[in-house]
Amino acid sequence: MPKKFLEAGKIVGTHGIRGDLKVQSWCDTPEVLCDFDTLYLDEKTPVEVKSAQVHKNVVLMHLKGVDTVEAAEKLRGKILHLDRDDVDLPEDLVFIQDILTFKVYDLRVDRVIGHIRDVLTSNPAHDMYEIAGEDGRLIYIPAIKPFLKEIDMDAGIVYVESIEGLIE
Repeated sequence: MPKKFLEAGKIVGTHGIRGDLKVQSWCDTPEVLCDFDTLYLDEKTPVEVKSAQVHKNVVLMHLKGVDTVEAAEKLRGKILHLDRDDVDLPEDLVFIQDILTFKVYDLRVDRVIGHIRDVLTSNPAHDMYEIAGEDGRLIYIPAIKPFLKEIDMDAGIVYVESIEGLIE
């Protein structure tokens, strides 16, 4: 069963003297994190987002009740979570955290080639699946069509079709 709360970002510092936080967003884009009115500290404690805006590579966020730099400093290093029920994902998208450790089955070679170790999102063109191969190697396959064929959430399998030379 998928986790109810998903890691959305980390509080990495403070901004100004009124308790604003600098948050490193772990969402597809920092703007996504600005869309939430409620986030959660440690998956349990709801916090109300009073304001949020992207500034350079971080989100500047003000939480209700955090009105001094001292209060903000106490939150440094904390992970902010979002409730998956608050997210309306398009049908063809999945949360990265949900597919980590899924088996990867390559249709071209007709076998499991490893499991999803990570999804690298820093490539400007598209995400890349980092696969821990059965032989201990790391394999990288673009997380786009025509390589990505299907994600079976119930079975925990990502079906891909590699090209010759990619996994050999």
